[in-house]
Amino acid sequence: MTDWYTDGPLRFGLGIENTFVPQGGPGLRPIDEYELTEHYTRWRGDLDLAAGVGAEFLRWGIPWHRVNPEPGRWDWGWTDRVIGRMVELGIRPIIDLLHYGTPLWLDGQFAARDYPQRVTEYAVAAAERYADLVTDYTPVNEPMIHVLFCGEYGYWPPYLQGEEGAARLAIAIAKGFQATQHGIRDVLGERATFVHVDASLRYAGAVDEPEHRETADRLRHQAFLVEDLVTGRVGAEHPLADLLLRHGADESTLDDFARRPVHPDIMGVNYYPRHSTEVFEPGVHHRGGFADPRPTRDDGLAGLTEMLVEYAQRYRAPVMVTETCVTGTIAERIDWLTASVAAVERLRAEGVAVVGYTWWPLFDMYEWTYRHSSGPKSDHQLAMGLYELVESDGGLERRRTAVADAFAAIGRRQDDAGWALAEPTMEELR
Repeated sequence: MTDWYTDGPLRFGLGIENTFVPQGGPGLRPIDEYELTEHYTRWRGDLDLAAGVGAEFLRWGIPWHRVNPEPGRWDWGWTDRVIGRMVELGIRPIIDLLHYGTPLWLDGQFAARDYPQRVTEYAVAAAERYADLVTDYTPVNEPMIHVLFCGEYGYWPPYLQGEEGAARLAIAIAKGFQATQHGIRDVLGERATFVHVDASLRYAGAVDEPEHRETADRLRHQAFLVEDLVTGRVGAEHPLADLLLRHGADESTLDDFARRPVHPDIMGVNYYPRHSTEVFEPGVHHRGGFADPRPTRDDGLAGLTEMLVEYAQRYRAPVMVTETCVTGTIAERIDWLTASVAAVERLRAEGVAVVGYTWWPLFDMYEWTYRHSSGPKSDHQLAMGLYELVESDGGLERRRTAVADAFAAIGRRQDDAGWALAEPTMEELR
């Protein structure tokens, strides 16, 4: 049920970075952002920080690899405490079930034959355990980043590559996604709210040049591929149907998706102005991803509004900014916060159903490049949060910044319908 989001003012929330890629290897360090940021031990204080700046909801992920350490075995002790406290504080949980990683025992990860069954088993177990506390779920955070990093770039397990890898991963992720949502719906019925979340993947520059046209055209359609699959939009006329059929899918697979579609109650859009738009350059061929990245272009508010409108129209659902920030100085972060909220309020005034705004993350995180590094994690710290992570003898302290003050001020003023259009000054925010 989406009434809480749709009936009333714009809702403001936060996220805690929860990337989990627990598989290591020679030259590869596992990534567990909760461990890197010490959230496993500092969770109570972290939730107090979120409540203290007025967060109405929190996007927060269950670490599947920890709660399900062996097939059929569950350990919910830590998540019980965190989710219970979140609800006590009056913060509405939006639970990320899958944020890139699978348990270590699942051989083949997303490409495993039984992956859809395993992820659905986990999702249903979570929905049953927290049926009295949680109604809002994101089945897969950024499914197309899964497809790119795990299926096309060969950067994360199961290290598939190229068009074939992307097609195979898209089908696998979509099967698990669709089955997960049906399973949770069976548990929660109409109480369930599904917040689908994907990354804004925009492509600019020499996209129409002969050397790039085919790749750029595929990527522009592929940006929506998993959401198109789970919502039953991929038929014979879909621009990527032939690609899927060439690389392992068959018509019965596509028919199965169309027969059992799942739809977003809210369509979440993750947008980072300095990273969401990749640029194709004449005469230069970049594979994409961290290993061989294309340059990016900051399209600012124009890119944000374009993405929100496009997702709202494509999937006929209310939309939410589910992640946004800039990695930069405090002043740069405050500027983006105030400007992007103002842009969202303008869209709402024009009739676009934008129901929520999420600053991501609550506190700084560590860049994914940490996985391929041997240096200290401090070399990979990203200045993104309302709170700065500061190393001390007692561990990672959370140091409040003026960005937290700005976020709290916005929350206090949201009852004034016109405030965002006037954009508060720095002096007001201080």
